[in-house]
Amino acid sequence: MKIVASLGQKKVKIVCSIDAHKCKFPKNRNCRRELISFYLGFKYTFYSKTQIMIRFAFVFLLLILPNVSVFSQANYEIPADTQRIVFFGNSITYSGQYISYVETYYRLKYPDRELEWVNLGLPSETVSGLSEENHANGAFPRPDLHERLDRVFEQLKPDLVVVNYGMNDGIYLPFDEGRFQKYKDGINWLDGKIKEIGAEAIFVTPPVYDPVKGPAYANVLNNYSDWLLSKRYTDGWTVMDIHWPMLNYLEDQRDLDSTFYLAKDGIHPGEMGHWLMAKEILLGLGQSEVKNYADLHEALASFPNGQEILGLVAIRQALLRDAWLTATGHLRPGLAEGIPLKEAEEKAREIEVQIKELLR
Repeated sequence: MKIVASLGQKKVKIVCSIDAHKCKFPKNRNCRRELISFYLGFKYTFYSKTQIMIRFAFVFLLLILPNVSVFSQANYEIPADTQRIVFFGNSITYSGQYISYVETYYRLKYPDRELEWVNLGLPSETVSGLSEENHANGAFPRPDLHERLDRVFEQLKPDLVVVNYGMNDGIYLPFDEGRFQKYKDGINWLDGKIKEIGAEAIFVTPPVYDPVKGPAYANVLNNYSDWLLSKRYTDGWTVMDIHWPMLNYLEDQRDLDSTFYLAKDGIHPGEMGHWLMAKEILLGLGQSEVKNYADLHEALASFPNGQEILGLVAIRQALLRDAWLTATGHLRPGLAEGIPLKEAEEKAREIEVQIKELLR
């Protein structure tokens, strides 16, 4: 089946074989990514030919509508009764910058909203349960979220859970169906556990792995991201995409400067990378104006005391992160031990008073 349609002033052609489950998509990256994600919505699920044709018809309608962007972020409104938001992930989440950026911007925008943002990322962790044979030079296997999740849920009782796994889950090896299945099984298991406690979930695609550091593993995360995005269509999940926007930005900047990078090691992003992550999450939370901000500093400059509040938010988040990780327990050696939880909460309340003063 062939579809040729106009998208604005550009011709877009898709050639698909339903039986073979293969499609050739347009070269425009933004257009291609969303269409592939939609296509994967039935690639991983059995549908009748009628249902498949309905999905293709929907894609066709998107293409023939003039001046319509088919690349979109999830649009999620935090429910009014939400009190505690907990973030899970690996070392990128543990480092916490993107979470601090999201909380700070959201609080600047909605100073009267009472929300607790808790970072429970754990370095080296996976949701797949996989680990390299000689991880960390044999010092310890990768921690597995399965080991600690029940304790965390029992103690924190989150209302909203934000999930960002994938970077470690392919254990930095070329694509393998068995490892891919472990990642999918882990994500599906986590979704079930979140539903069991009556919380809502936001799944976030993995950050980009720099292709310069290894195109094979970059391709692994491309596949993991596309599968996760497909869950929007197959299961109605809230999935926010940071992967493809980060890769698009990286490619665009590298066209201008071949030495540009978002992460020196190809994995752990710096400030700009964390801003790109936060920006896409904020867009997913309905803050459409952030698309106009080139970087974090520009975003904060639109509010009084933005930088000061960010500094306090980062201190408060790190304080509670360490305390909660220690209180709930984990198997990752080498982390700083948090102070007792009651003491940490008291210090956090003192910081909160300072934040609220600056928000007035």
